[in-house]
Amino acid sequence: MSPIGHHATDNRIYLSSPHMGELEQSYIHEAFESNWIAPLGPHVDAFEREFCEAVGSPHGAALSSGTAALHLGLRLVGVGPGDDVLVSTFTFAASVYPIRYLGANPVFIDSERASWNMDPELLAETLEAHARRGRLPKAVVVVHLYGQSADLDPIIEACERYNVPLVEDAAEALGATYKGRTPGTLGQVGIFSFNGNKIITTSGGGMLISRSAALIEHARKLATQARDDAPHYEHSEIGYNYRLSNVLAGIGRGQLRVLDERVDARRRNFGFYQSELEGVSGIEFMPEAAYGRHSRWLTTLTIEPEAFGAGREEVRLALAAENIEARPLWKPMHLQPVFAGAETAGGGVAEHLFARGLCLPSGSNLRESDLERVVKVIGTMARSV
Repeated sequence: MSPIGHHATDNRIYLSSPHMGELEQSYIHEAFESNWIAPLGPHVDAFEREFCEAVGSPHGAALSSGTAALHLGLRLVGVGPGDDVLVSTFTFAASVYPIRYLGANPVFIDSERASWNMDPELLAETLEAHARRGRLPKAVVVVHLYGQSADLDPIIEACERYNVPLVEDAAEALGATYKGRTPGTLGQVGIFSFNGNKIITTSGGGMLISRSAALIEHARKLATQARDDAPHYEHSEIGYNYRLSNVLAGIGRGQLRVLDERVDARRRNFGFYQSELEGVSGIEFMPEAAYGRHSRWLTTLTIEPEAFGAGREEVRLALAAENIEARPLWKPMHLQPVFAGAETAGGGVAEHLFARGLCLPSGSNLRESDLERVVKVIGTMARSV
């Protein structure tokens, strides 16, 4: 029995499903043939090397998740109990959890409308206010949202003025550019995610990158239970079980080969949506900032109910009734119960985007007929006004 509102023949359209290529299976087979099944191995070494070449970073450590990478990155730039860490409020909770893992306090910074990312002016004002109080943060975490880099030059300038390390959460931005460079490579450390919904996936995995060879070497040690160099198990600091498996690294190597194709496919999705919907009253797409290239990991838009005739949630439910997955934009972290009471600079922009914003199906394996189904639902709602 098919769900109400759609036919049994209507395949589910997912928001962002994994898209395997032709090489992944051969790398997995190679891992099995060589019996390199446990964490670490030749695929891990090769994946680290090939990924760093692709993004333009000298050093990287392949880890079990982007969250693990952020946890290690924050620890390695000196974040500890009682410290403040400035972080984008408009993001997924995993951008903030590691701050709390370390016993530190998140201080949330609002977005600016030009890119939906952290507002550089608001960041500078907050750093200045903390300096006046004699309580500078131990780090700033900037999140590059939905496939677009934040405006990094003024953010870096503000951090350097107060000698505060910049940590880049580029989990959503692989394949994007900022003035010709890869976001994630300009701060002290950068992190990437290879979760199943990302542009490339290892099913679960992440990467920590840095210009500092010593920092990445320390990260590798901490990620393998912080074993000291001894024939027995010797530990002089607390470690974690955070390394990526050799099998999953093989998947990552195959995925990395088709990164450019995956970005092109997602940008084509966006182009289709834009061409079909840009004339619809009340709909605005996430802008592409002039300083870089948006990967369009997810196609995101805002819906003004008065002009469109229906709100974001009504549109989402209408899509769901047709077996189409869509999601609201991130609920700002300063509105999350788990972070209630945290210091926040601004918040109105992020709240506005959350109230009106929707993520449309954006996978690189979508067919044009899938995109047409999405557009038909949205267009029907607009025409019914």
